[in-house]
This record gives sequence, structure tokens and C-alpha cells, in this order.
Amino acid sequence: MKIKGKVLAILTVVMCSLMSIVSFASEASSTSDPTKTTTTQPTTWWIWILIYGGMIALFYVFLIRPNKKKQKNEANMRDSVILGDEITSIGGIVGRVVNIKDDEITIESSIDKTLVQFKKWAIRDVKKVETDD
Repeated sequence: MKIKGKVLAILTVVMCSLMSIVSFASEASSTSDPTKTTTTQPTTWWIWILIYGGMIALFYVFLIRPNKKKQKNEANMRDSVILGDEITSIGGIVGRVVNIKDDEITIESSIDKTLVQFKKWAIRDVKKVETDD
């Protein structure tokens, strides 16, 4: 499990503990005086809003935002492919780019110069060509 996953798990446990404590405290205060007609304290609702808001914020910070960053970086990598770059497909095929059309890339792999055509989304890694300028 990655560090972010561990932190998220710990924070989730803490948030659930806070929710149970707030729930227990509101039940205890409502049962202490049998003459009261209200079952919760008036300030309990904003505590619940804070807890749920905190959980949503944590999920955004630890799960959604990093995933969007990763997808954006992968899209930039795939869009920056030029002729001559060496790419690796998601299937593990390695080759040199010889043709680029819209969302399709043709690579040349092996000594026999076998041409293989891929969609851009199937690119896992791009190794840029070093030019002597």
C-alpha cells in the first residue's frame, strides 16, 4: 500500500471515529434529561457538515487531484510524440515511430523493420531522440 493510501485510511478511521463520538455525545445529552423534547443539540448539525466536508476534501486531495494530474501528464506525453521517438506500448512492444496520423501511430520494430500500428492511447512510455545540433 502506498503512503498516500495509508494516510487516507488513517484519516478515514479518524473521521469515522469523530462521527461516532458526535453521535454518542448527542444521544447522551438527549437522554440525560427526560423532560427535554429535543433529541439533538442545536450545534450538532454544523459538526456533521464539517466532518462530511472534511472527508470530501480529503478524498479530493488524496485521490481525485493526483489522478487528474497523472492523466494530464500522460496526455501531454502522448501528444508530444514525434517521428523517430522510441515508444513502448501498453503491451510491451518497443519500436521507433515512423508515421503519425491523428490518433494512430505506426512504429517500426525489430531488425526486419516490421510495421505495427497503434492508437495513441496505447503508448505507455516515450523515449525522446537525442539529436546532435
